[in-house]
Amino acid sequence: MACLEEEIRAWLERAGQSHLLRFWGELDPAQRDSLLESLAKLDAEELGEHCRRAAEACAREEEPRQERQGCRIEPVPPEFFGSVCRSDPRTLEQWEEEGLRKISQNKVAVLLLAGGQGTRLGVPYPKGMYDVGLPSRKTLYQIQAERIRRVEQLAGDKFGTRCTVPWYIMTSEFTLGPTEKFFQEHNYFNLEKSNIIMFEQRMLPAVAFDGKVILEEKGKIAMAPDGNGGLYRALMDNKILEHMERCGVQYIHVYCVDNILVKMADPVFIGFCVSKGADCGAKVVEKAYPTEPVGVVCSVDGVYQVVEYSEISLETAQRRNADGRLTYSAGNICNHFFSLDFLKAVTEKFEPRLKRHVAVKKVPFVDQEGNRVTPLKPNGIKLEKFVFDVFQFSKKFVAFEVPREEEFSPLKNSDSADKDTPITARRSLLSQHYRWAVKAGARFVNGNGQRIPEEPSLSGDDEPPAVCEISPLVSYFGEGLEKYLKAKDLQSPFLLDETKAEALTRA
Repeated sequence: MACLEEEIRAWLERAGQSHLLRFWGELDPAQRDSLLESLAKLDAEELGEHCRRAAEACAREEEPRQERQGCRIEPVPPEFFGSVCRSDPRTLEQWEEEGLRKISQNKVAVLLLAGGQGTRLGVPYPKGMYDVGLPSRKTLYQIQAERIRRVEQLAGDKFGTRCTVPWYIMTSEFTLGPTEKFFQEHNYFNLEKSNIIMFEQRMLPAVAFDGKVILEEKGKIAMAPDGNGGLYRALMDNKILEHMERCGVQYIHVYCVDNILVKMADPVFIGFCVSKGADCGAKVVEKAYPTEPVGVVCSVDGVYQVVEYSEISLETAQRRNADGRLTYSAGNICNHFFSLDFLKAVTEKFEPRLKRHVAVKKVPFVDQEGNRVTPLKPNGIKLEKFVFDVFQFSKKFVAFEVPREEEFSPLKNSDSADKDTPITARRSLLSQHYRWAVKAGARFVNGNGQRIPEEPSLSGDDEPPAVCEISPLVSYFGEGLEKYLKAKDLQSPFLLDETKAEALTRA
């Protein structure tokens, strides 16, 4: 251990990071071993380069952003752009059938991005374990697991087979242990344990504005996940693509953990992408207004990418087509389709070319005297890669627009914020289920048996007049509800789970 200490001291000196051992004399043997183990995982040259890049990138970020002058920005061409709202029912049925066929053939997997710390939500556990307050008290993980079970059932029933949608979950040092324990405690939500594959993304040191790695504690470096674009290195590190290939997977649906409305292995999306021969695809929602602060999926000088809203001028953002719709309306929601061959190409050839993005954060640290400080303003830099930065390498890219109220309601902030909170997530789901029930012919009554006036055109931003939750095990996207709900008077709050569905069928 003494030799390792001397070796690490030497390379920390070369990297300009010798301050990381400032409190060495105050650490007990276990703390010293832990710190040395963390440092031993870092490469001297890579660490020095990481710190230099972080400081330089932060300096560039402080410069005012401007629209990409001289660049040719174009929307996704119509032939590579699909839409749920603007497609006829027969076309949607064909895409859905093709998606279900691929699922029935065990060719589709879902991959969850769940490595973030969720600091804005303000909870000390992984976001997937969060309960937004539904009548069922289901967490995000349970909702997603049950959607997988239901889509497996739909595909199996349609094509007379038994099929599996493997669930790959990318975690981080912060989320792996709690996530594994949570799934174990809940019996993997009745999915096969062998079909849930958890793996870790890499961690990178947080860096101060002067290029020095931050000490979170006297014997601990401040580390952070390398962003959702760390997926591609993690796929290599953990040999995930080899596992997919052995399982016969050809198509992968990638999504973020925080979207309560996410459709797991969405057959319509999968079918659309497959029918177009796409190797890469992005689900998008129509921007609510020209200056909505969301990235736009578009083409820049012939290369597909997500352009930040701050890089588009007001004039460009307000441009409209002949039909009155925004020209640049494709809002990114981190919901993607990849072919296995495309992911292989990314990991084997393109990953080193991915840009590192700056995230300026509040990072707890120890000061010169060893006192732990929780900063009141941002003091550190975390470098992240973005999952969508691989669009540029696609040979056949497509975009697929879905209704926001049906498919996108992220959980990012605590209820003290004005959007993307537990309140808004719960309201979005309950509004969706209310619309499904009314469409299926249900009538709602209050505790006194009085009819509650219907609002069938309710949006995801509106509080539903009646509380209705429908288990994913009963209905994946509103299908098949008539046999349970048509002409039924339902008392609010109403929870339609498998047991209730059976009782209503017999009634």
